[in-house]
Amino acid sequence: MTTPTWSEILEFLDKFNGLQPSWLGEVQGQSYKEGLPIIMRDVANFLSLLLTLKQPKNILEIGCAEGFSAMMLAGFAPVTTIERFPVMIERARDNFDKFGMADRITLINECGSIVLPRLVTENKKFDFVFMDCGKGQYSRFFPHVLELLEVGGIVCVDDVLQNGTLAQDVETIPRRLRTIHRNLNEFLHQATNHPQLKSTILPIGDGLLVCTKI
Repeated sequence: MTTPTWSEILEFLDKFNGLQPSWLGEVQGQSYKEGLPIIMRDVANFLSLLLTLKQPKNILEIGCAEGFSAMMLAGFAPVTTIERFPVMIERARDNFDKFGMADRITLINECGSIVLPRLVTENKKFDFVFMDCGKGQYSRFFPHVLELLEVGGIVCVDDVLQNGTLAQDVETIPRRLRTIHRNLNEFLHQATNHPQLKSTILPIGDGLLVCTKI
C-alpha cells in the first residue's frame, strides 16, 4: 500500500470544501471562473467556522478586492474594509449594492499605511481582523493591527507561504522575489514569537497565519 502524496490529499480534501451557501456561493464560484483574487475555498470555509465560534462584534478587513470576503465576513458582524485600487473599489461597491450589503460594510478608499494609524488615533477597536493585502506590507501594517485588536481578538493573515516557496532557501528564489521572501519570513517569525500573541500557521490556501491577542 502506497502513501498518498500531499497533492493527492489536498485534492481529496477539496471535495469537501464546497462553496459558500446561497447567493454568496454564486459570487464565489463566478469569481473563481474569472480568475479574480479572492480567498480559496478551504480558507473561506475555515473563516466561516472560526467566525461562527468567535461571534465577533466588529470586523476589520485589509484588502477588499471585489468584495467577496467582506460580504462573507459581514454575515457575522459589521465590517470596515480598506482598499486602495479604484477598479476593485468600483466592483466591490457594485457587489455591496447588488446584494444588499452596503449597510453592513464601510469601505475606505485609501492605503492601509494612512488608514491604520488614523484608526489607532481614533481609538478604534476590532475583535476580528482579516489581512489579505500586498504581502510586502504585512510586517509594516501588523503593529497597527495589534493596537487595533481587542484582547481575546483574532487576526488571520492570508497567503503567507508564497505558493510554498517560503520554505525554500532564499538563494534558490529568483532575485526579484527575494525581498518579499525575506520580509515574509521575518514577519512570520515575529508574529509567531510575539509576546502578546498565541499564533499558528495553517497549511490551507496558500498558508493562513492565525493569531489571538493574549
